[in-house]
Amino acid sequence: MSYFSEIKNAMTWLGQQPDTIFIGQQVRYPGNAMFATLEGVPMEQRIEFPVAEDFQLGASIGMALTGKVVISIFPRMDFLMCAMNQLVNHLDKLEEFTHGQYKAKVIIRVGVGSTEPLNPGVQHCGDYTRGLRAMLKNVGIVRITNTERVMATYDDVYCYPGSYVVVEEMGEYGH
Repeated sequence: MSYFSEIKNAMTWLGQQPDTIFIGQQVRYPGNAMFATLEGVPMEQRIEFPVAEDFQLGASIGMALTGKVVISIFPRMDFLMCAMNQLVNHLDKLEEFTHGQYKAKVIIRVGVGSTEPLNPGVQHCGDYTRGLRAMLKNVGIVRITNTERVMATYDDVYCYPGSYVVVEEMGEYGH
């Protein structure tokens, strides 16, 4: 199977879980490569968001506080940078500053943009994985670098009690 097919299978599996909801840009309407990976996810589990990344992650945290497992989709890691306030100051520290009273489970799905066959420009292909690892102490970060680890990775982060950033290689979608 291809990397793309495995991502699609993982999203379908997550969509079959009774507590999941998918939010982000182009989750209900086509417009980026990640949209096609959601083919097996029911539309009633998808919430389309405008280009408002900080708002999107803040809403993801709020929905997670109701018991949902929120898969919050950022098609490019560069765009996740606009939500760093929510990620670093809120999601990462929520359990700590509420003295364990609240815990939110958000799976942040983010892509590192491909530079081939077309280079989308420096604002669409940044990889900030190392920087995120330096800033986050409670939110896990995993990068899926090979096809064989896709399903296991999403199974692991779904079963893990806390939040995770899952970094996908967009350049592998076409291979």
